[in-house]
Amino acid sequence: MAEKGLAYVRMQPPAGKEEIGSIEAAAEVLEIIAGIAANEIEGVASMRGNFASGVAERLGKKVHSKGVKTELHEDSLAVDIHLVVNYGVSIPETARKVQKQVRQALYNMTALEAQEVNVHITGIQFEHTPAE
Repeated sequence: MAEKGLAYVRMQPPAGKEEIGSIEAAAEVLEIIAGIAANEIEGVASMRGNFASGVAERLGKKVHSKGVKTELHEDSLAVDIHLVVNYGVSIPETARKVQKQVRQALYNMTALEAQEVNVHITGIQFEHTPAE
């Protein structure tokens, strides 16, 4: 989750455009963007969640920010991503792809540049073979 006490992130208006008001996004929005971007990478099996996100998913709600934590300190944004990879993939290569994808998605959607995208591999997903 986002750092306590930081409910919204102020964004700059697009370059060359007149500012006619402020633009703010909830900190959870950054986590959702990062979670969706990380899940798009081939080799990522799932994101690590907690008890609450597990219960919500069992009730049919999709939790896109599961396994993502953002911290904003004045001018720097740090993102921590906890994920499970598929067995047989290159962990360093997959992690680098996640870092690039998350950083690019955050910049494209919010104009915020992540200074750090830390990837934590918390497990390996093995293929399930059906019992005969």
